[in-house]
Formats: sequence, structure tokens, C-alpha cells
Amino acid sequence: MKPAAVVLAIIAFATACGDDDKKSDAKTAKGDQAAAALPATVDTTMGKVTVKDASRIVPLGGDIAQTVYALGLASNVVGVDTSGAVLPESKGKPTFGNSRSLNPEGILAQRPTVAIGSASVGPRSAVDQLKAAGIPIVLVPDSGKPEDAITRITTVATALGVPDRGKALADRTAGEIAGAKAKGAQAATKPRVAFLYIRGQANLYQIGGKGLGPDSMISAAGGIDAGTELGVQMSAALTPEAMVAAKPDVILVFQKGLESVGGIDGVLKLPGVAQTPAGQNRKVVAMDDLELGGGGPTAGVALNKLVDLLHG
Repeated sequence: MKPAAVVLAIIAFATACGDDDKKSDAKTAKGDQAAAALPATVDTTMGKVTVKDASRIVPLGGDIAQTVYALGLASNVVGVDTSGAVLPESKGKPTFGNSRSLNPEGILAQRPTVAIGSASVGPRSAVDQLKAAGIPIVLVPDSGKPEDAITRITTVATALGVPDRGKALADRTAGEIAGAKAKGAQAATKPRVAFLYIRGQANLYQIGGKGLGPDSMISAAGGIDAGTELGVQMSAALTPEAMVAAKPDVILVFQKGLESVGGIDGVLKLPGVAQTPAGQNRKVVAMDDLELGGGGPTAGVALNKLVDLLHG
């Protein structure tokens, strides 16, 4: 090897070693930062809970998993539920049922040091089994409106030992939500929106209303929830009479629901839809389940997207 080539090889080797050292130092610093803020005691829907170790995290719910990942703790996550499994950071991680039908044995097999989710996770027997095994369970209130994402982020971050990162993430999310709401309020239109929960493979067709997550997102985006105006609480069976009375200008669905009935043409065949202004104009818009949930760090981005879909 020529002298110049030898020198270049040595420089490349030294640079690579230096980069590895920097990566190692950064990883150690990140771990030290999280550990330094633990133990942490937080208020949960099950009372005060103290977390001493966040090295093996189990997020129960897709929006909670989003939050954990956004806090820079993806390498600490040892398993996810099915709603969290769709996230890119979850690739290769074990799954253990969905957040409403948890498999406690599958969770315990991952030897978690903390499990964290929303108050509606269940069944309760699974939560009790995890608690009996000595796993700290941090359950935050369910998201009722986009702004709830801010306190949820803060609680999750504090419980996992990264409160400073949590504040930065919460502040950013709050700004995005405020910007999207202002955009919706300034829109020239005020569309009537019917959220339809549809699962074609299960023959499940419902119209959403007050108390269901999309209701608050629709209002925040500058729309009128047609189901809420009909007096629907949470959800009700989809009937021709309900759709005609709702008179929606826009029909909003989950992306998976849209796919389950074969797209827009399938939605237009549902009871009463074709007789509505939305059906006549083929104004059917879809968003991802996690986006419309609005309970994580993407709440503001999702709300901004909904504003564009409703008023575009």
C-alpha cells in the first residue's frame, strides 16, 4: 500500500472510532439523563404511581407509543400493542393484543419495568394482573380534545424520567394545535361533518357523536359534528333516517374503514349516504386512526390536516 493510502486508511479508521465513541457517549448521556430524573411520582387515573426504572417500557396504545418515541426513548420500548405496531419505530418489536384486549402474559414476557397507557386500556383484569406482578402502571386520562395531548405528553415524560424533553415536546404540540385551530376558525366554510365508524368485514356501521374522539377534532377544525347535533352520544347505528337528518356536507372515516368497504364507492352504498349532500358530491375524506385520536404529539399536525380536508 502506498504511504498516502496508508495515511488515509489510518485517518478513516480513527474517524470511525471517534464517531463510535461519540455515539456511545451520546447514548450513555441519554440514558443518564433519564435515570437522573427517576424515581418519579406522577398522578394517574389509578392514583399516584412511582416509577424507578424506565429501561424497559411497554406503551399501551398507539398514541402513547408515538409519545414515547417522540421523547427519544424508542430503544427502551420492549413491546407494543397492535395500534402501536403500525409505527415505523415499532418494527421488529413484540406485540401483545390491542389496548382494549391486552394479553398480560405477553406483556410480562417482555420483563417491563413500566407500562404506560390511557385510562381506557383493558380489560381491567389484565391491568390488575400487571399491577400484581409489581409493574408500575401509569394510566393517563383519555383524550377528549386536542389540547389534552399536552398534559398527556407531560405526564408520560415525567414518568419516564425525561421531563425537559416532555416540556419541549408539549410546547411544540401546543403551538401546532393553536395554529391549526386558528386556521380552522378563519376558514370561509363551516361544513357539517358526519364521522362514520365502519368496519366492512364485521358489518359494523355507526355514526359518531358527542364524546367520541373525532367530535372534538371536527369542532376544533372549524366544522359542525352532524352526529352530535342529532343528539348521538358516542355512537349509534347508521340508519338511512339518521344520515338524511344529519345532512352532512362531508363524511369523515378512518382510513382502514374506507378500505374495508372498497373505497368511496363503498361508502356511498351505506344506508342513506347517497341521499346526503356529502354523498351527492362524493365528499368523503379519510384519516388514519391515530391521527383522528388526537391524543399524542401529532395532534396539531393531524388537526391541521383535518382543517385542509374539511375546508378544501
